Amino acid sequence: MTDNREIVAAFALCDTNIGENAVEWNDNHAKAIYIDRLAVNIKYSKKGIGSLMLAKAKEIARALDVKYLRLFVVDINEPAIQLYHKNNFLKAKGIYDEVFDDGFVLHEFGYEIKV
Repeated sequence: MTDNREIVAAFALCDTNIGENAVEWNDNHAKAIYIDRLAVNIKYSKKGIGSLMLAKAKEIARALDVKYLRLFVVDINEPAIQLYHKNNFLKAKGIYDEVFDDGFVLHEFGYEIKV
């Protein structure tokens, strides 16, 4: 999403996610797509842009005939977690620990919504 050539928000959709088997989804066998790298320009925060982007992702997911839109969020990213709850995403059971080469670990929750 842009505004006068300035990036307002962006996301990517992926068929798979490296952490997809680490949590218990509502239906592990249903066709799903994953939101990756959802970001909103700080200048546009608190204006409903995140919800608009999630709505667009749901629209795309429906067009691709998938049953679930899923994502992972770092456990301490409270603003994002609040956004997903506000938009009726449900938290999956479990945590995905993303481990980096230097031993740093991000603890991530999985969220999903039926589309």
